[in-house]
Amino acid sequence: MSPSRGVDAGRLRAEFTDFFIERGHVAVPSESLIPHDPTVLFTIAGMVPFKTYFVGDEPAPWPRATTVQKCFRTVDIDIVGTTERHCTFFEMLGNFSFGDYFKEDAIPFAWEFVTSALGVDGDRLWITVHESDTEAEQIWHDSVGVPHRRIQRLGEDNFWKMGETGPCGPSSELYYDKGAEHGVDGGPARGGTERFVEIWNLVFMQYDRRPDGGTTDLPRPSIDTGAGLERMLPLLQGTDSIFDTDVFVPMLETAQSVTGRTYGRDGGVDVGLRILADHGRAMAMLSSDGVVPANEGRGYVLRRIIRRAVRRARQLGGDRTVTPDLIDAAVSVLGGAYPALVEQHGRITEVLHGEEERFVRTLATGTELLADELASGGEVVSGATAFRLHDTYGFPVELTVEMAEEGGARVDLEGFERAMDHQRAQARAASKKVRTADEPAYRTVLDLEGPTLFVGQRPDGYAAPARVLAVLVSEPSGRSGEAEIFLDRTPFYAEGGGQQGDTGTIVTESGTAHVYDTVSVLPGLSAHRAKVTGEVLAGQDALATIDGPRRDALRRNHTGTHLLHAALRTVLGDHVRQQSSLVAPGHLRFDFSHGEKLAPEELRAVSSMVNGEVLTDAEVVVEETTRAEAEAMGALAFFGEKYGQRVRVVRAGPHSIELCGGTHVGALGMIGPFAVVSESSIGANTRRIEAVTGTGALDRMAERENLLNEAAALLRTEPEHVAQAVDRLLERQRTAEKALEEIHQRELRSEANALVAEARDGVAVVRLDGREPDALRALARSVRELGGLRAVVLAGSPDGTRATLAAAVGTAGVGAVELRADRLVEAIGPLLGGGGGGSPQLALAGGRNPAGIDAALDEARRTLLGES
Repeated sequence: MSPSRGVDAGRLRAEFTDFFIERGHVAVPSESLIPHDPTVLFTIAGMVPFKTYFVGDEPAPWPRATTVQKCFRTVDIDIVGTTERHCTFFEMLGNFSFGDYFKEDAIPFAWEFVTSALGVDGDRLWITVHESDTEAEQIWHDSVGVPHRRIQRLGEDNFWKMGETGPCGPSSELYYDKGAEHGVDGGPARGGTERFVEIWNLVFMQYDRRPDGGTTDLPRPSIDTGAGLERMLPLLQGTDSIFDTDVFVPMLETAQSVTGRTYGRDGGVDVGLRILADHGRAMAMLSSDGVVPANEGRGYVLRRIIRRAVRRARQLGGDRTVTPDLIDAAVSVLGGAYPALVEQHGRITEVLHGEEERFVRTLATGTELLADELASGGEVVSGATAFRLHDTYGFPVELTVEMAEEGGARVDLEGFERAMDHQRAQARAASKKVRTADEPAYRTVLDLEGPTLFVGQRPDGYAAPARVLAVLVSEPSGRSGEAEIFLDRTPFYAEGGGQQGDTGTIVTESGTAHVYDTVSVLPGLSAHRAKVTGEVLAGQDALATIDGPRRDALRRNHTGTHLLHAALRTVLGDHVRQQSSLVAPGHLRFDFSHGEKLAPEELRAVSSMVNGEVLTDAEVVVEETTRAEAEAMGALAFFGEKYGQRVRVVRAGPHSIELCGGTHVGALGMIGPFAVVSESSIGANTRRIEAVTGTGALDRMAERENLLNEAAALLRTEPEHVAQAVDRLLERQRTAEKALEEIHQRELRSEANALVAEARDGVAVVRLDGREPDALRALARSVRELGGLRAVVLAGSPDGTRATLAAAVGTAGVGAVELRADRLVEAIGPLLGGGGGGSPQLALAGGRNPAGIDAALDEARRTLLGES
């Protein structure tokens, strides 16, 4: 059976995944090209994300898994373009067993998928096994039916090991015979390398290698397989080259467009076009996973392939920038499988285009320098020249080697490494000098290293490998242990848009920084403020890890503010505008324009709408676009935020679409319940709502339920009857209070009658201690209301430290002068150490001189009765 010609990359990914899901495997999404494993620079195989499971550091979450894993290998950079089958970025199809099934299932799985699911002719498949693996050979022959003549035994090439010690085991590979026109016969062991193409590798992890070189059987043998998607596609699309498949043809078309050259007419031109096609895919995928061009580590690899592609384009006659077109093509080819590529399209283009422009400015001068040295007749480019090209003109040394070989010369790599070692030593010495955190230092970091790349937008973006660019201290002495750390890339969100900065750790080989805040000290530059134990030095590789549960809470509350904003505008009207916000782990605060207090039914409507949106569990869609396109969508932008020409749009459900750079949940259901805690005024026409989501809302509900249960217990009723029980209690209280008031009034009248009875000449002046001012005033009023007296003056001390006096008068005066209570207390109040006032009929005085009470009463008698 000839290969199917209708299987494109998307269908191959789907059929592979579905095949193994049907056989009990869990489909696991691709991990980043930047691994958590510090022993490898990139994810170089499908098993890299699962290494901790294979070595037993942690248990696997599933017994079986299948992935389509993004991979990148630097070893093939110089080979790419010279063959029809090598590429740097590739996708590895894999199925894995973590102590579940072994050879007896893995081998038939592979054969069935290739021959039955894909329709590849089994007679053109060859098998290799390790020379010691009789068991695998028997399974291929007895269970699958492959004849012995197409099963070949090989040595170390078919034995896999993770390191000098640890899990290891034999492997078995599937090869496809492309036919006699591609080389000599003899199978993979002895035939032509272009004729017999490896399409699948099955690794049988069954041994544990000891330090002495011996092996013991693993208690739970495992399976790790890898099938290159790019290697399989030519078989399925009826072509001999990976560059003639659907994952490369659009890239080649773009390479032809930017250079003006045609593929297939000249072998040398074809090599260059294939380099552009491969490197265009690779630079796009590396950048989408957060790698930025740099002089060290992963960034150096990215810089190398960008500059290699730019130089090739210029060699082929291209006279304009090539990276934007290559990125556009890569997004069209791979964006469907990897949405992050689409989401970050604008940023990727901006970063890579900027790198290209910087290199183009020095390319001509550097090329001329190298040409002059080659023209001098020497066969060796000195290490000093290679270092100058690298350090001054941005030529990766591999590019210098490539250009020198084209001119028939070689590069003194030992001399180059000596110059590099000297530079590194100087950098290490400089890194240990204490630099204080201030604006000039911040600007130096930004100018030298560029902006911080934030890689924490993904819902699982809790950790990322990074490089320490600079360490600044808060005190010139550097002894406090407090520092501000700057990374090339970070999962830490810097405080902005109301969202608090992330916390977590930055770990290097010599120290740990406990990050307590992340802030943007300059536009684009994030500082990680931390307490450092050990040493964290510029130039070190690091693992940056945020506090995941805290970030989850921040995401819930941030998306919650978006839903709240939309609900307020729906319920109250479009005049509502966000004025400011606070997104903290424990709560959210949202300030908005509105002229009056929200009615209870309005608050209920807002809460109901937010929770209704949450229950839909709609996807939160984040995309990058132009400012004009975002405005056309109706995206909201508020409270003085500054935006560039390219903006980030967050769509949370059908009613909310805003410009926002913060972190958000992946789907609305992740917010959990939403509850308003308070609504208040904070100024003219500005209101504030504080609310909680998720666990905060659940805690609030639990607290309220506990309070309700306690109230029910105290009222001796059921929780649902608390309101009625409280009504009954309040009614009893009102009845009791009314009865007490009636008793009090009777007592008051009785005491007032007694005072009237004891009055002389219609005047009662009496000392009554132990009564508060209100009680004296009430008694004085009661006496006045009885009538029959011209005046009453009552005074005393409530507690021995204060003095109080109350006076009330009737309608009659004393002699020819009208009597007024207010003037009376004004006259005698100073004797109490204070003053007083009130109405002409009833007034009150007080002070801090209880010793003056009797004198004040005597003065009242003299005034009212004329006593001397």
